[in-house]
Amino acid sequence: MPLDLATLVAPGRTALVLQEVQRGVVGEPSALPALTEACRAVDLVGNCAALAARARAVGVPVLHCTAETREDLRGANRNARLFMGVLKAPVRLLPGSEAVQVPDEIGVAPEDIVLPRYHGLGPLTGTQLDPILRNLGVTTIVGVGVSVNIGMTDFAFSAVNHGYQFVMPRDAVAGVPAAYADAVIDNTLSLVTTVTTSAEVLAAWG
Repeated sequence: MPLDLATLVAPGRTALVLQEVQRGVVGEPSALPALTEACRAVDLVGNCAALAARARAVGVPVLHCTAETREDLRGANRNARLFMGVLKAPVRLLPGSEAVQVPDEIGVAPEDIVLPRYHGLGPLTGTQLDPILRNLGVTTIVGVGVSVNIGMTDFAFSAVNHGYQFVMPRDAVAGVPAAYADAVIDNTLSLVTTVTTSAEVLAAWG
C-alpha cells in the first residue's frame, strides 16, 4: 500500500533538491529563453521559493544543484547537441557569475547546501549529491527545477535507481513545450515518482 504524502515527505527522511534553479537558466537573462518562459508560466521560482522557505522552517534540508561551465571548457561535456547549443547561448554559466546564482526570491540560507556540477545531464550521477543525502538520512527527494525534457527526467530515473522515493510537484518543474512536459509527467514520470503540487507538499509540511 503506498504511503500517504505527509508520511512520504516527513521531515527527518526528506530533502528538497533544486535542479538548475539558477538565474541563467530560469531567470533573465537566460541561456535558454524558451525554458525561462515555461518557468514563468507555472511560477516555478515562486513555488520553489515557497517550498524552500517551508522546508527550512520544518527542518527539511535544502540543496541547490547548479550547472556551471568553465571558460576554458575543461571537464565539460561535448557529446550531445544540448551541451553544444548551450555553449552558443549569449549567457554563459561561468563559475562565480550571476548566471549560476540562486534567484533572490529563493535565496541560499546558511544551512542550505550548494552543489555545483561541471558535467552531465542531472544532479545525481557522478556528483556528491547521493552520499550527502545518505549522510543526512534522506530516503525521499522532493525534486524541483528544470527541465522535464532532460534534467528532471534524468534526476527522477537516477533517484529511483539509487533507491530513493521521488516526489515531483508539477508546478515547480517546467519543460518545453508545456504540453510535451505535461505528457511526460503524466505518461512517464508518474510511473516512477509521486506527482503532486507545491500546495500539497506545503500542506504536508504545515
